[in-house]
Amino acid sequence: MLESVGALTGSPWIYAAVALSVLLDVFLPVLPSGVLVITAATAAAAGTTTVTAAAGEATRQVPSLLALTLCAATASVLGDLVAYRLAWRGGERLDRAIARSRRLTSAQERLGAALSRGGGALVVVARFAPAGRSVVSLGAGAAHRKVKEFLPWSAVAGVAWAAYSVGLGYFGGQWLGASWLGTAVSVLALFLAGALAALVVRRPAHASAAPAAGATAGT
Repeated sequence: MLESVGALTGSPWIYAAVALSVLLDVFLPVLPSGVLVITAATAAAAGTTTVTAAAGEATRQVPSLLALTLCAATASVLGDLVAYRLAWRGGERLDRAIARSRRLTSAQERLGAALSRGGGALVVVARFAPAGRSVVSLGAGAAHRKVKEFLPWSAVAGVAWAAYSVGLGYFGGQWLGASWLGTAVSVLALFLAGALAALVVRRPAHASAAPAAGATAGT
């Protein structure tokens, strides 16, 4: 894998590729933005790479871990804001589309309840779940949640996801080598975190409210 993207990870274009991939996957969750971030971080774990050319050897610089993290986190927040604003201005057509989707409706209700209580852990957890970022960002915009309630949690989610992805790639490369094995194990860890986050996000909105309602009825 590293060989196939060696030219990209050894040039400044890797940052543009990461930013574009992360920015767009809020609309196209099938984009492998996490895999790209991990691959670049795994390349960084290998140190500088030397490429032999006809004229001699040229040293190609590897990606900066800090730059990768900041790039991915910033693109994540910007993508969330774009989706949020589009949903905010979506009008009746988007409202009807959300009303027809049980997943979007449930996420919108849970997000509203979480933000109204002053917490936004759902936004952070959803960032790791497949398509969870899209559901939460669109749900927040469609529900016309205030940007000051949504943006800080989006920033925390973006930084957490970017740092986790970069960390997986780097330490996977350090422990297992900058190879197919190191990258595959790191990607697997990212997918496992996504599966766990998906279980939390998909939990019915009334699940946590039921015990409280029962306690109230018993008093």
